[in-house]
Amino acid sequence: MPTIVSHAAVPLALGVGLGRKRIPPPLLIAGIAASMLPDADVLLFGASYGSVWSHRGVTHSIAFALLVAIGGAFLLRRVAPPLTAFAFLFVVTVSHGLLDMVTNGGHGVAILWPLSDQRYFFDWRPIQVAPLVTNNFVSRFASRAGALVRTEGLWIWAPAAIVAMALRTVRKGAAQ
Repeated sequence: MPTIVSHAAVPLALGVGLGRKRIPPPLLIAGIAASMLPDADVLLFGASYGSVWSHRGVTHSIAFALLVAIGGAFLLRRVAPPLTAFAFLFVVTVSHGLLDMVTNGGHGVAILWPLSDQRYFFDWRPIQVAPLVTNNFVSRFASRAGALVRTEGLWIWAPAAIVAMALRTVRKGAAQ
């Protein structure tokens, strides 16, 4: 998995790119939380690593993203049009599993659960996997920090900045 903070790059890029009128601050904050939410499986389930309830299982699936988007659209219906909130929350939540599928370690992602318990990776996996929270998390993280910053900067944050700038340019051009 990328570090949990890097999952926020997707909602931030979309929020900046689409602007406050389309993605109001409360929706953006919900999107940041939704993009990180799948990693709560590390703390919640305590299942064995191979189980669909373990890390990168149920909470990293398209089905989970749909549930988050439906619930979020309902809760934020006074903040943004429900279809906008649904689409934004779905994209940012599903992006979590997709980003995890481009990492170079760990188990694959059960992206198609409940249709399949199979775990998947993309063939191309340039992002350094971040350590899970464990007893020796600090030492494991410190030993990989340089590689994590480099790969996440190159393959997550830089593309997110490009998407944000492109969306903003298109939005500004359409306004004129």
